[in-house]
Amino acid sequence: MTVIVRFAPSPTGYLHIGSARTALFNWLFARHHKGKMLLRIEDTDRARSTEAAVEAIYKGLEWLGIAWDETPVHQFARKERHQEVAYELLSKGLAYRCYCSVEELEAMREEARAKNLPPRYDGRWRDRSPEEAPEGIAPVIRFKSPQNGDTVIHDLVQGDVRVSNAQLDDMVLLRGDGNPTFNLSVVVDDHDMGITHIIRGDDHLTNMFRQFHIFKAMEWETPHYGHIPLIHGADGAKLSKRHGAMGVEAYQEMGFLPEALRNYLLRLGWSHGDAEVISTDQAIEWFDLDHVGKSPSRFDFVKLTSLNGHYIREADNLYLVDKVIPFIEKKSGLTVTAEAKDILQRGMTGLKQRAKTLIELADNCVFYIQAPVLEAEAQALLIPDLSLLKIIENRLSLTHETEWTEAHLEEEMRAVADAQGLKLGKIAQPLRLALTGKTVSPSVFEIMHVLGKEKSLNRISTALSLSI
Repeated sequence: MTVIVRFAPSPTGYLHIGSARTALFNWLFARHHKGKMLLRIEDTDRARSTEAAVEAIYKGLEWLGIAWDETPVHQFARKERHQEVAYELLSKGLAYRCYCSVEELEAMREEARAKNLPPRYDGRWRDRSPEEAPEGIAPVIRFKSPQNGDTVIHDLVQGDVRVSNAQLDDMVLLRGDGNPTFNLSVVVDDHDMGITHIIRGDDHLTNMFRQFHIFKAMEWETPHYGHIPLIHGADGAKLSKRHGAMGVEAYQEMGFLPEALRNYLLRLGWSHGDAEVISTDQAIEWFDLDHVGKSPSRFDFVKLTSLNGHYIREADNLYLVDKVIPFIEKKSGLTVTAEAKDILQRGMTGLKQRAKTLIELADNCVFYIQAPVLEAEAQALLIPDLSLLKIIENRLSLTHETEWTEAHLEEEMRAVADAQGLKLGKIAQPLRLALTGKTVSPSVFEIMHVLGKEKSLNRISTALSLSI
C-alpha cells in the first residue's frame, strides 16, 4: 500500500501556526513511508474563502520547505461530485429529505438548551413520507446515522475512541440550496483522492465519527485516523495571538529561519528520545505517530528563539547573507551591493554568534556596510581615549597590507597594550567604537581583517576628528 496523506486547510485567513504543524506532520509521515502528501484547499465556505488566503497557504508552505505532491485540489470545484454521492445515499435509503423550517430547528435548539443538552436534530423527518412535505420549504438531505450501540474507532494517536451512536444526530449532507456540507465533501474527496491516513487536529474527533459512517454507508475503505492534540500557550491556555497564534509569514517577518521553525514545530507534541535539534533528514527517518503525545503541547517563544539562534550559528555564511539582506535593506534603507555582500559573507562567522533572529543579525551587520555615525553616547565613551586611539592608528598605519590578518593585528595591538601598560581590552574598546559605533561587536581583529586596511584606517581617522 502506498501511503497517501493530505493537508486540507480552509483559505479563510493566514496559514496558522497550528495548521503549519499539521502540514509538517503529514509531510514527514508521507516522506517517512515514501508516500505522497496531497494538498486540498477546502474552499466551500465561499463567503470567507479568498484567493489571497490561498496564496498565503502556498507561500507559507513553500517558505517552510513543505512540498506537496500533485496539483492541489479545490474542494468547491468538486461540488457536483459531492452532490452525486448525497443522491446515491438517498437512493439507497441511507439518507432522507428533511423539510423542517427555520423556526422548527430553532425550537429544537431552545428545548435542548432548556434541558442543558447540546443542540441536535430530533429526526422528525427520518421516517416520514415526502408526501407530507409542506409547501415552500427547500429540503435538506440528511444522513441516517446509526441510532443504537456505540462506534469504536482505533486512532493512531488517541488509541480506541468510543462514542454512543445516540449522540450522533442525522447530519445534513446537502443544504436546501444544494450545497454540500463539510463532512460529506471531506469524505468524498478523501475517497476519490485515495487518502490512506488522515492526520489532523483532535478538534476533528467528533467529525471522525460522522465521516466514518459515511464511508461505511458508501462501502468505501475507511482511512486510518491520527488526531494530534492542539497547541496551547506557554501558560496552558488556548493558543492566541499573544502566545504566537499568527500566520507563518509573521514568523518569517520576525526573522526566524524556516528550518528552525520546522524543528520547533516538530518537537511540539512529538519526540525522539532526548533529541532537541533534529535535521530534516533525521526527522524523515524517525517520524511516526507512535511518539506523538496525547496532551496539548505548549508554544514557547523563548524556546523557539533560542533554537533559532542555534540554527543561525550553525548556518552557512552565504546562506545567512542571502537571508539577512532583505532585513538590512528594509530597516536601514541601504542597498547591499556585491562588494558589501562579499564583506558580509567574510564577516558572518563573528556576526552570527550573538544573533537569535535575522532582525538581530541585520542590526549587527549594518556597520560592515556603512561607516558608523558616532552618536553622543559613543562619543562620550570615546573622547577620553582619543590619545590612545591615535597611538593605535600610528601603529596600524605601519602594518603592511600583506600582514593585515587577524593574528598579526592582534599581535600589533598586544604590543601597543604592553607599551602603554594596559590590558588588551582597554585597547580594543576605543578601537571597537571607532570601527562599529558600538560597545559590543565581534572581535575587533576580525572586523579589521574583513574591512581591510583602508576602510579600517578611514574609520579610525573619522573618530579622531572628534575634539580631544
